Amino acid sequence: MVPSLPRFAMFYSVIVGKFCSQTKTNWTVITEFFLLGFQGSRFYRNVLFLQFLIVFDATICGNLLIILLVSTNKSLHTPMYFFISQLSISDILLTTNIVPKLFHILLNNGGTISFADCFTQFYFFVTSEAVECLLLTVMSFDRYVAICDPLHYNSIVTNDLCVRLIAMCWLGGFSASFVMTITPSQFYYCGANIIDHFFCDLLPVLELSCSDTIMIIKEMYIISFPTIIIPTTIIIVSYTHIVITILRIPSSIGRQKAFSTCSSHLIVVSIFYWSMFSVYIVPAKGQSSTMNKIISLLFTVFTPFINPVVYSLRNKDLKKALQKALNKMC
Repeated sequence: MVPSLPRFAMFYSVIVGKFCSQTKTNWTVITEFFLLGFQGSRFYRNVLFLQFLIVFDATICGNLLIILLVSTNKSLHTPMYFFISQLSISDILLTTNIVPKLFHILLNNGGTISFADCFTQFYFFVTSEAVECLLLTVMSFDRYVAICDPLHYNSIVTNDLCVRLIAMCWLGGFSASFVMTITPSQFYYCGANIIDHFFCDLLPVLELSCSDTIMIIKEMYIISFPTIIIPTTIIIVSYTHIVITILRIPSSIGRQKAFSTCSSHLIVVSIFYWSMFSVYIVPAKGQSSTMNKIISLLFTVFTPFINPVVYSLRNKDLKKALQKALNKMC
């Protein structure tokens, strides 16, 4: 799917050239975009660069560590840790797609990105976000079965089911992002090419389009149903039953133990959905472009960093596995 994106750019250039010549306007055909990023003094941008560099290194190391621990430690070969390792893969895909270009923008006070590279970045961005949304839904289902029906957990959440669910998550993510990318990549982009953002997000890019964007808006509503609305509903329903089940536990120790098994996941879900809804659900007039970029940083840069921290600090099994691995190394 991805290698075909440059063909979209070639198709786009030919069509737009004919379109502009026929209409005889003063539009200029856009072959590249200019990302503003975070404008400011060199000192300010260098400080941001160092901060993001530390977060980026910690994100890659933390997520790789979780993947390594889960894959090498037999005590972690359970559905929950299998899902956590897949979430780490999604986080690595997201951060490596966004942050390296952000470094270039900070060092140069903005930067250009070609038409094909812009939509390639957007493709993998949507893929990682859609996969994470679906993975969090699968993990909420796993916690629901573990707490609400623990006696049948092993018979319901089998290895075969886990593999199928993960395959559906990744297939759904790649499919949704392909549909979301192919339509705007064939729009006409004439005139200004400045994107007031640090990566190629859909809304800032569509503001530069000369085409009718109703089609992509309809596609967004259609795609959001299986990738956002249904997963969100499943998560809400699952945690409603989880809370009811926990409250019915007579002992406070039992309630605390049950809640601890899903608290990490609940924290990650809250951060993910709050940041996503703040950018895409809140009306654009309700917040400035700077605030939009800051919130976007939360789910593109800091959420992939926070996820392994939350799961490692609040999980005794991962702590034991890490301590065991360190002892072997020493």
